[in-house]
Amino acid sequence: MKFEPVGTETEHTGVQIAHEEISPVRQVLRRVLIAAFVLVVVVLIVYVDRDGYEDSKGGEISLLDATYYATVTLSTTGYGDITPVTPEARLINILLITPLRIMFLIVLIGTTLEALTARSREEFRIRRWRNRVRQHVIVCGYGTKGRSAIRSLIANGTTPDRIVVVDPEPRAIEEANSLGLTGIVGDASRTEVLRRASVERARAVIVAANRDDASVLITLTVRQINPSVPITTSVREEENANLLRQSGADTVITTSATSGRLLGLSTDAPRVVAVVEDLVTGGQGLDLHQRTVNSGEVGLGPRSLRDIVLSVTRGGRTLRFDDPLIGTLQPEDVLVVVKAHDPNRPMRPPTQPS
Repeated sequence: MKFEPVGTETEHTGVQIAHEEISPVRQVLRRVLIAAFVLVVVVLIVYVDRDGYEDSKGGEISLLDATYYATVTLSTTGYGDITPVTPEARLINILLITPLRIMFLIVLIGTTLEALTARSREEFRIRRWRNRVRQHVIVCGYGTKGRSAIRSLIANGTTPDRIVVVDPEPRAIEEANSLGLTGIVGDASRTEVLRRASVERARAVIVAANRDDASVLITLTVRQINPSVPITTSVREEENANLLRQSGADTVITTSATSGRLLGLSTDAPRVVAVVEDLVTGGQGLDLHQRTVNSGEVGLGPRSLRDIVLSVTRGGRTLRFDDPLIGTLQPEDVLVVVKAHDPNRPMRPPTQPS
């Protein structure tokens, strides 16, 4: 295998599931540590200037007294038994301790409540999504290939709420969220990340990684969790295509070889390349569709249909349109057809061959 180097801001309507979920307890603990640091700073300020303070019971201000004063001051309890008496000590209270008191309250109370509220709201959205998600498509990688695959899915009838994007880059997930897609920040080759994407209940997985070795690892992990889900993956080097198939990929698309064939074909037959580009670009011109045979088409030959039939899948075997073994169409046949794009035709998810 060849290893290669790794190569709009709107409020999102999709769900974002972080790779490492920080619990509310950890968030509160972090703020408690900040509050403790503020407390220590106030204790040091008071103890260094302890001669400017007076205890109602008499005696010098000890480190314990300074800690006690800092505690009751920051918490706004203020018993009044230890007070600043010199102008310097009072000025320090005004300029330093009072702002620290405000910071202490904001950090420990206000920010904590806000974090807990936001966290609970996001966890509720995630739980609701996980409870209802079924038959979705997982796209591993939100680069050029991943975005193109998603556009094709949507053009062929898959709604955005049925598409889950997995990518290690948070900014990529934010962009996916802005389109109404569900995003998961994380490495798609890790089991826990794919389980967050509910790969066990997915109807298909698209692997659009930028590296062939990453595609192999993702495919192996997906196949280990869900042995039956259809996996489509892209590979840059044609020599790695067999390795992807051995790893469990059902369909392997060699991007470099396909691009090279089109480049070579464009020299002598540029119109052929234009038609191929039209066919693979959904939502305009000519569209490729996969569908089952209609009841009125049973018993007819492929050439008798209004749609242009390219292939017929029967019993798990795909036959070309001119294969004599097709004979007449049967009820369970799955067709790949070419037809003009109809913007008024309601879209529906493509059927899967049995």
